[in-house]
Amino acid sequence: MYTVKPYAPIHAVDWDALVERSRNGNFLHRRGYMDYHADRFVDRSLMIERDGKVEAVFPANLKDDVVVSHGGLTYAGLITTQDLRAESTLAVFEQMSEHYRSLGIKRIVYKAIPHVFHAYPAEEDLYALHRLGARLKRRDISSVVSLREAFRFADARKRSINKAKKAGVHLRIGSDLAAFHALLTETLRKHDAAPTHSLPELQLLQARFPDRIVLHEARVDDNLLAGVLVYDFGRTVHTQYMAASDEGRDLNALSLLLGELIGHVYADRIYFSFGISTEQEGRHLNGGLITQKERFGARAVVHDFYEWEL
Repeated sequence: MYTVKPYAPIHAVDWDALVERSRNGNFLHRRGYMDYHADRFVDRSLMIERDGKVEAVFPANLKDDVVVSHGGLTYAGLITTQDLRAESTLAVFEQMSEHYRSLGIKRIVYKAIPHVFHAYPAEEDLYALHRLGARLKRRDISSVVSLREAFRFADARKRSINKAKKAGVHLRIGSDLAAFHALLTETLRKHDAAPTHSLPELQLLQARFPDRIVLHEARVDDNLLAGVLVYDFGRTVHTQYMAASDEGRDLNALSLLLGELIGHVYADRIYFSFGISTEQEGRHLNGGLITQKERFGARAVVHDFYEWEL
């Protein structure tokens, strides 16, 4: 018999231990990452237990009368071990709905974890959502290179990489988040956007997960031309942020950097994720952006959001 109970900070160790042995969680779902901006969210996360042992967790926050899983994360559905199977998942979802209804919650926005971030198949939640009448509310398109399968860089991309090599662009692991964040901020400002994380937030998160959040740089001499901040999830690596200066674009420094990351640094992994290329909640596709990713051999994986009326 499974039971659900509200998460409290005293459960942080048990929560993190579950995420570490889960099929579909990663360091984004550990409390040290989730809680860096806890002051912005009203937490309504759940612990799912059987016989006193944690078998699943549900990262969630409250916004008005809606629960979101989770407003501060790109994706975060029900995070489970292999012990939670199809029928028990249905039962857990029923218990979750009863719990939230008792709090006056009207609906849940469920941000499903894309399969490329699973360590083992874990889509019982999608079936449970279907059974409970949830509807697809939003779909973003992401781009992923399947590193264990045949893929190739476009000819134009190969030429740009060779151009950067001839220009003397060299690559290294970066230690100066401040310089990268400044470059990223300037890059995004040209598109009327800003980084999701402030510099102090990025520095805090990297300090908490130094082996998982890694900055890769492209430079000529000591001049920063381009950078990629990688989130390393183990089987899958993800480019959380990418940026290049005007000179870096002229020299194709970012192409060289990404080519090296895909072809050598992370070539032994399963997937290389570039992230989404959609705007306006998936209704607009940034064609130029996704084409740049596709030229590295990336193809589509969707990020789905479901609306579950309680």
